[in-house]
Amino acid sequence: MSLTFHWFLPTNGDSRHVVGGGHGTPATASGRDRPPTVAYLSQIARAAEDLGFVGALTPTGAWCEDAWLTTAMVSQNTERLKFLVAFRPGSVSPTLAAQMASTFQRQSGGRLLLNVVTGGENHEQRAYGDFLDKDDRYRRTGEFLDIVRQLWDGKTVDLHGEHLQVEDARLARVPDPVPEVYFGGSSPLAGEVAARHVDVYLTWGEPPAQVAEKIAWIRGLAAKQGRRLRFGIRLHVITRDTSQAAWAEAGRLLDGFDPETVRSVQAGLARSESEGQRRMLALHGGGRDGLEIHPNLWAGIGLVRGGAGTALVGSHAEVAERIREYAELGIEEFVLSGYPHLEEAYWFGEGVLPILAEQGVWRHPFRVDTAPSAQVPFAS
Repeated sequence: MSLTFHWFLPTNGDSRHVVGGGHGTPATASGRDRPPTVAYLSQIARAAEDLGFVGALTPTGAWCEDAWLTTAMVSQNTERLKFLVAFRPGSVSPTLAAQMASTFQRQSGGRLLLNVVTGGENHEQRAYGDFLDKDDRYRRTGEFLDIVRQLWDGKTVDLHGEHLQVEDARLARVPDPVPEVYFGGSSPLAGEVAARHVDVYLTWGEPPAQVAEKIAWIRGLAAKQGRRLRFGIRLHVITRDTSQAAWAEAGRLLDGFDPETVRSVQAGLARSESEGQRRMLALHGGGRDGLEIHPNLWAGIGLVRGGAGTALVGSHAEVAERIREYAELGIEEFVLSGYPHLEEAYWFGEGVLPILAEQGVWRHPFRVDTAPSAQVPFAS
């Protein structure tokens, strides 16, 4: 098995400092250091493509640029990189979303992946005209994916659901290949949606023991549906030639956190209705002490950023070891990011990926000269 790595397009801006935002909180001022222009995002995308990342995640929400439009433009400046486009089912009809995905596949040469985001914040959803509560949003997501899947299969769909209705819906041209669906969520209803509809279940970067519990939970739910899912994890990375250099960089980022910004962001995130966000906040408790919550797993990013709030920090060898640890639990895909995203992609791509290739657990997806000479099995 070869592990899969994805990078991140910072459509909320980039910086040598952490750019906060997400889950109802605005992007911090550092996001203006490197505005998310198509030219800059294309530079990151091309670097990720050359280094061996399969895809790049783009976020969704009022705090960043629109993911569909941005990736459509950036895709024209790349050749093989896929785009993991985050979108919310409440903001677009299922038939239109199925059509948009089909068009994207044809115009990009099959390079679309979909990250379905149900939305965990009532106040942010209402700004987009969505007034369902959280549980009903998950139920609607299930209906949405049911419709989209049938349309992609070439079926004509009539559905009168609890939240969505379509009549005589069909696509003139179905996508080829059908985009894979990625999805994350820690609530019971989220687990049900994942088990029934998605290809890859994503978790944020919790300590391995908690990740193992999530994997077992989703595997059990999927088995009841007669399905098997793949698993991925969303993490930041700070990797350097030595452990000391990596932790010094983490310290530099932490020193750049303005106390008032931390208080404001934490107050905003405390209102979150997302179970996953609650679990992220519990890892650091809003304080600056005890942020290494597992060897080489640092919770400092979550002090100023919503959503994914942990980073792998250490030497290239240490970060590779932590990746192997997650892989042994069943994680096959890693969605990574780092500040700034251009430079950090090279630190990881030139530092960690060669180690994983030597260990036989990764190969460059776009080159034929990187096949591992020996496979080192994961522990069972």
